[in-house]
Amino acid sequence: MSRRAQSTGLLLMVGAALELPFFLYGVGRRSYMALALPVMAAVAALAALTFWMGWTMYATEDGEEGPAVGPAE
Repeated sequence: MSRRAQSTGLLLMVGAALELPFFLYGVGRRSYMALALPVMAAVAALAALTFWMGWTMYATEDGEEGPAVGPAE
């Protein structure tokens, strides 16, 4: 995987890690928990999925590409 994909993965992980505490802080300041709890669950799941995707992109090492395959003759 390219260095650019690793950088994108790191950016996704940082964004997901920063997004969830800000959302939780906003939920804590208001009392509309009937709406906030389901939304909070969805946001937490999305943040976890985004973090996992970023981690996978960041942790994947560069592999050697095989030879180019031409058309069969």
